[in-house]
Amino acid sequence: MADLRVNIGGLEMKNPVMTASGTFGYGLEYADFVNLEDIGGIIVKGTTLNPREGNDYPRMVETPSGMLNCVGLQNKGVDYFCKNIYPQIKDINTNMIVNVSGSCPEDYAECAARINELDNIPAIELNISCPNVRQGGMAFGVTTEGASQVVKAVREAYKKPLIVKLSPNVTSITDIALAVQDAGADAVSLINTLMGMVIDIEKRKPILSIATGGMSGPAVRPVAVRCVWQVAKAVNIPVVGLGGIMNAHDAIEFLLAGASAIEIGTANFIDPAITVKVAQGINEWLDNHGCKSVMEIVGQLNC
Repeated sequence: MADLRVNIGGLEMKNPVMTASGTFGYGLEYADFVNLEDIGGIIVKGTTLNPREGNDYPRMVETPSGMLNCVGLQNKGVDYFCKNIYPQIKDINTNMIVNVSGSCPEDYAECAARINELDNIPAIELNISCPNVRQGGMAFGVTTEGASQVVKAVREAYKKPLIVKLSPNVTSITDIALAVQDAGADAVSLINTLMGMVIDIEKRKPILSIATGGMSGPAVRPVAVRCVWQVAKAVNIPVVGLGGIMNAHDAIEFLLAGASAIEIGTANFIDPAITVKVAQGINEWLDNHGCKSVMEIVGQLNC
C-alpha cells in the first residue's frame, strides 16, 4: 500500500481526499453511509458570524453534467456551531475543518477567532467568494486588494492552518493566489463554483430565485484542472484541487497538475461513499505505477 499521507500548510492528513464545503453537511449526516475516519478531511458547511436564512427557493437546479445552486450560506451562525455541532464532531478521528464566510473583514475575523478556540478544529477554509457589503456586493475574491484585506484580517485572529478558497470568476486566478499567499494563507483551494444561469423558456424566467447560481459538477473539471495547474506553478504554498471530481482518475488529474490534496463535492450527492472509494482508487493507481507515496506524483505533469 502506498503512503497516502500529505501535509497541507501544517495540516497533517492520512490521505489527500477531503469533502467540499456545502456538500457533506457536518459529516454526521453521512455517518451511516461511510466511515468518516477514513476520509482525510471533512470541510463542514459554510459558517458565518451571525445566522443566515439563505436565499428563497428554488435554489438548486440540474444542468448537463452538473448543477447550479444559490443556497446562500444558510446556517445558524458560529455560536450555534460551537455550542451544538462542535461537541458532536470533536472526537471524530479525522481533520474536521470549518469553512468560514462573511460580509466584511471584521465578521470574517471574529468568526475565525471563535473557531480558533476549539481545540479539535485544526484548520479553517476561508470562502472569499462572498459579497463585500461595503463595495456594493462585489466578491472579496475577485480583486487582489479585497482578497488580501480579508486574509490579513483573519490571519491576525486565527493561529492555525488557514486555507483560502479561490473563485474562478476572475481575470487572473494566479494574481489572487499570490495575493492571499503574501497576506498569510498557508494553502489555497480551488476552484469555487463558476457563475451560471438556467432559464425556463416557457415562463421566460430564470429557474433559480436570484437568477444566477454557482455551477459545479463534471462540466467544470477541465477549468478547475487548468486553474490548479496555473496556480501551483505560481505559489509556494500547497494547493488543494476541486471541481467535478467523480472518481480516482479525476483526482489523479488534479494531483498531477500540482494539487497536494483534493476535495469532492457534487459527487457526494450521487454516492455518499465516494470519498473513501477515491482514496482507495488513488492507492491502487499508485501501486500499479510503482509509486511508494502520493507525493511522488504531485505536480509531475509532463508538459
